[in-house]
Amino acid sequence: MPMVTRVRVSEITILSTRLRHYFRNMDCSDLQPPASVRGMQELQRERFQKSVPIPRLRIPEAHVQRVMPLLKKFLLKMDHLHPVRALESTREILLHPTPIKDWDSLPTEDLQKRDVTKEHFIISDLELSYDNWSANEILKSVLPAEEEGLTSYSRIGHIVHLNLRDHLLPYKQLIGQVFLDKLPNCRTVVNKAATIDNTYRNFQLELICGEEDYQVETKENGVPFEFDFSKVYWNPRLSTEHERIVKALNAGDVLYDVFAGVGPFSVPAAKKRCHVLANDLNPVSFQWLQHNAKRNKCLSHIQMFNKEGRQFILEELKNDLQKRLLETDTTSYSIHITMNLPAMAVEFLDAFRGIFTEEELSALPSNVVYPLVHVYSFAKGENTKQLVQELVERNLGTSLDDELLQGISFVRNVAPNKDMYRVSFRLSHRLLTTPKEAGAVPSRKRSGEEEHVPTKVKCV
Repeated sequence: MPMVTRVRVSEITILSTRLRHYFRNMDCSDLQPPASVRGMQELQRERFQKSVPIPRLRIPEAHVQRVMPLLKKFLLKMDHLHPVRALESTREILLHPTPIKDWDSLPTEDLQKRDVTKEHFIISDLELSYDNWSANEILKSVLPAEEEGLTSYSRIGHIVHLNLRDHLLPYKQLIGQVFLDKLPNCRTVVNKAATIDNTYRNFQLELICGEEDYQVETKENGVPFEFDFSKVYWNPRLSTEHERIVKALNAGDVLYDVFAGVGPFSVPAAKKRCHVLANDLNPVSFQWLQHNAKRNKCLSHIQMFNKEGRQFILEELKNDLQKRLLETDTTSYSIHITMNLPAMAVEFLDAFRGIFTEEELSALPSNVVYPLVHVYSFAKGENTKQLVQELVERNLGTSLDDELLQGISFVRNVAPNKDMYRVSFRLSHRLLTTPKEAGAVPSRKRSGEEEHVPTKVKCV
């Protein structure tokens, strides 16, 4: 296994105005970067120089501790700027120009009780530079005002992963350089170059700025993972969903992970002493899955396979499930099947139809509890929740009644009118022993309406 650079990872960073004090700097025209930088495509840091009139108090050092409780919410806070600065024989306190226009804007009565008077108050110019603005503030001032800006990015170790819209592509070099400058420990900035439509479902990356180094380490929900980001699929936006499923598992439960990737479901489940069968078609993902299981010391609770998903279901999953249904008390533990390949996982659901014959399950006890399937899918349209249920039912070949359907949970918005869901349903004896052709799903067409047939969508 190759050595990797160990860098602590933050999961998702949302670009939003930071409330570092009571007043937003970007709401104050004086504190915004110069208007002349709008439309800049090649980063020129010197063009961000700006002189701004800033209110301030210059008081004896002995008075500072007494007046700071009165001034704390009025301080000017910007990157690489200390609002309280030492002068020759005094202290200078920089105040925010939005609330403080003159001496009377301050709590003057309380200040005077502490021996601070109008003579201590001045307004004078302060030199600001590129270093004083955050990445968000720099990009907001440069990118086209009439278009949607850069709203979010993913942080995986030393890598910043972007998904730039077309109108932002001319600015990609500048965006990458700003992130390298502003984000601690950022060494690589990449853009998603294409939709995920290759066999192994990994991102196609374009290096924008920095080092071509994609081997990273991350901690998700306290569990460490290592992988080559350029060769496997990893989306930190799914960390909450991974956590939900793992929290639903208890020691002794069983998990069949059909599209396991590098192990975000399987490894934490094995650490909880669940019995896990994990599979992934991508040989690189399979190698990192093995590495992560070994690193987390859970090899005794996990079996790993490098097979196509349908083959895994029809072979390993079927054989292990049959033994458990026939030889164990399924009321004492739960069995879960995760299928997290949202662009096409539903296409594998028909593998469960007729996977057993009646003879193979003839000796089952009457109180047997069948597995709970968690299948992930995209749906695009107006009523995405209904569409995703129809999509699952169509591929499964049966309607999900109240007894089978355990829930449809929204996971995240992928694009306008396109959402990702988890559909959880329980397998049944009839479903497992009846081929799909004999159990076609009935149409949900309403009177006077054309039947809607959900179409396949690509993962983005």
